[in-house]
Amino acid sequence: MKTVEIGEATQTLGEAARGACDEAVVLTDGGKPMAVLLPIENADLETVSLGSNPQFLAMIERSRVRQKEEGDLSPDQVRRRLGL
Repeated sequence: MKTVEIGEATQTLGEAARGACDEAVVLTDGGKPMAVLLPIENADLETVSLGSNPQFLAMIERSRVRQKEEGDLSPDQVRRRLGL
């Protein structure tokens, strides 16, 4: 991970993004992290957007909790419920 103080940053955003292909680049302001550029592999814009959406992440967590409490459905059970 690379750290760059915002006041000392000399690259354009595009140059910094190209530099983030191999490792995260953390921008700091007075030593405190304020933003990060992360390399993305095998992901599209929708995946990135949903992965940082608090409402979507909360929905996924609720689903995980419910699955642990109620258990899984077999493929046959899903087909029956859907009338397939």
